[in-house]
Amino acid sequence: ADVFVCPSIYEPLGIVNLEAMACSTAVVASDVGGIPEVVVDGETGTLVHYDENDTRAFEADLAAAVNAMVADRERAAAFGRAGRDRAVDKFSWLEIARQTADVYRSLI
Repeated sequence: ADVFVCPSIYEPLGIVNLEAMACSTAVVASDVGGIPEVVVDGETGTLVHYDENDTRAFEADLAAAVNAMVADRERAAAFGRAGRDRAVDKFSWLEIARQTADVYRSLI
């Protein structure tokens, strides 16, 4: 896939975005919940602002972001590579285990 689209209006973390990033796929996603912790706007994908009071703007902005990503394959590929690196470096099971152990050590 050239781009993964996640138009969620509620997403605690957004593991599905991590899965796409792990596959070196650029992401276009809403900026809700935990998605901005996973997707770095302008680096691993594009985040689109969601405003529940202006859903038409969200729809238009999401479509524009997808079209822009599809039109610029080099940019999409660069986002995909950066996304893969971020998924491996920051969200691998080994890294999450290390972070969890660090929290426990800090409490002792």
